[in-house]
Amino acid sequence: MGDEATTNEYSNKTSNVDENLQRQKEIDEWLPITSARNAKWWYSAFHNVTAMVGAGVLGLPSAMASLGWGPGVVILILSWVITLYTLWQMIEMHEMVPGKRFDRYHELGQQAFGEKLVHFVISHLPNFNSITGISLAAAVMSLSYSTIAWTASVHKGVQQGVNYSYKDSTTSGKVLDFFNALGTIAFAYAGHNVVLEIQATIPSTPEKPSKGPMWKGAVVGYIIVALCYFPVALIGYYVFGNNVDGNILSSLQKPEGLIIAANAFVVIHVIGSYQIYAMPVFDMIESVLVKKMHFRPTRILRFTARTVYVAFTMFVAITFPFFDALLGFFGGFAFAPTTYFIPCIMWLAIYKPKMFSLSWCTNWICIILGLLLMILAPIGGLRAIIRDAKTYKFYS
Repeated sequence: MGDEATTNEYSNKTSNVDENLQRQKEIDEWLPITSARNAKWWYSAFHNVTAMVGAGVLGLPSAMASLGWGPGVVILILSWVITLYTLWQMIEMHEMVPGKRFDRYHELGQQAFGEKLVHFVISHLPNFNSITGISLAAAVMSLSYSTIAWTASVHKGVQQGVNYSYKDSTTSGKVLDFFNALGTIAFAYAGHNVVLEIQATIPSTPEKPSKGPMWKGAVVGYIIVALCYFPVALIGYYVFGNNVDGNILSSLQKPEGLIIAANAFVVIHVIGSYQIYAMPVFDMIESVLVKKMHFRPTRILRFTARTVYVAFTMFVAITFPFFDALLGFFGGFAFAPTTYFIPCIMWLAIYKPKMFSLSWCTNWICIILGLLLMILAPIGGLRAIIRDAKTYKFYS
């Protein structure tokens, strides 16, 4: 009797475990991040371009005007190098535990810092692979409007009386504008908070881990980023100097048809990049609804949750349209941590490189620079928001 009871108890426990595993499998197959793992390396390329090259590139000439030639060029290049390095770290850490994939930023954070320390809260198509066509179109659009911006600047030529001095005449104004410009550049290089989710869609085996094609796509993507960012920032500033608008397309009034086309390309790109950034948020919302609140994973649930989120973000965007000020504020406050230094902190926590080794020193330099960026940029951005809000009328 005792043996029989023990056997039944064991069978019940095994059955419960199997049921839980099956339910988890069904949920993973429903959630947008883990529902498909058949992406190619070029998916990574244009997903990364779409995630990174956004409307923020149009604010780079204005950022240059607040930074000046020397600091501006250095910060632009340094940001490209640092964020490529931290991107490589994220890709390497995706499968650092054999047999396990960290498909979301917060999952990697839990591995590095523990379950209780760090969750990162970083459209009705079900997953990343289903928006591949949209992402490709968005990547093409970003390259197109960036090219239009710098070629139209070349066509316009250096403006008469161009001035490369700082816009503000006061020391405090120059400093705060400098801080805001740091945030604008940080915003332009944002995109790491969806890297793991993009890599999660790539198939992986012990012989051919996902980091190979993901890194290949990321390098191609970063080359495209450079082709977009550097010409727009440097040529735009060279042509207009400190008179350049927060959005360079506003400074470029002719050729009229080309500028209209560029603005249309921006709209198309934003549609695609919104999907890239929203997908991890959808995944998080749907995970909470299904795993924590025990809703059934249905199309109606997905439709309702995503519609509410899209409506909320649309309301915020319409209510607070401070383009260059918001770039600086959110670039420093929201994106500098996930892009510039949190990957470095996780690398140190997980791999524990020897003190004062090249890896240790490199990561600490990135952490210090990233922290300064996170602290200083929102100060300048907030000042710019307050300045713009004085003359702004809601929904006017």
